[in-house]
Amino acid sequence: MVSQRPPGSRRQRDPERKARILAAAAELTARRGFHAVGMADIGAEAGIVGSGIYRHFDSKDAILVALLDQVMDRLQTGAATIVSTAPNDRAALSALVRDHIRVAVQDRSVLAVYHREIHNLPEEDRRRLRRRQRHYLEEWVHVLTPLRRDLADGEIRLAVHAAIGAVQSTLFFRSGLGTDRLTELLDAMAHGCLGVDAEPTGSSELLITSS
Repeated sequence: MVSQRPPGSRRQRDPERKARILAAAAELTARRGFHAVGMADIGAEAGIVGSGIYRHFDSKDAILVALLDQVMDRLQTGAATIVSTAPNDRAALSALVRDHIRVAVQDRSVLAVYHREIHNLPEEDRRRLRRRQRHYLEEWVHVLTPLRRDLADGEIRLAVHAAIGAVQSTLFFRSGLGTDRLTELLDAMAHGCLGVDAEPTGSSELLITSS
């Protein structure tokens, strides 16, 4: 006997399906590039039929926008929490560095897609995400400025870009290093670019965890 759903009831969607689609799109796009990946490829990687993607996203562009918003949400939420709860600027700066390292290591595919594919977005979305990126960088500038009063504003911003660039160098090649050693080196390199001694690891980890 074929079971039937009660009249008016709706089939429940898998709550994890959307996350699987985004994870699959990030992995494939990071590996092949945006234009080389089709909806069917994403569906196969996510373990669903390609047509099932359209229940969540209207187009491949919509998936890309969602991916890039996802990584900016993660970075901005972490930065806002750190800056609002840190006991001092040095602790905040070290926590910002370590949170960015965590994203670069744990969400490598998504962050790599952001940097490689943002130019493929519709202009309005691209401008909106660039604004969000600038606001995120301002959090770093805000906490670094009192620590480096010897630097002019342009020099502060250069140091911030250099530090973030050092962290994100891991997105574009495989170093072969273990996670712990990679994290240790990126932490030292980023603080070196900023010209500020790192806060002891334990004190900044609490700020990151709370975000």
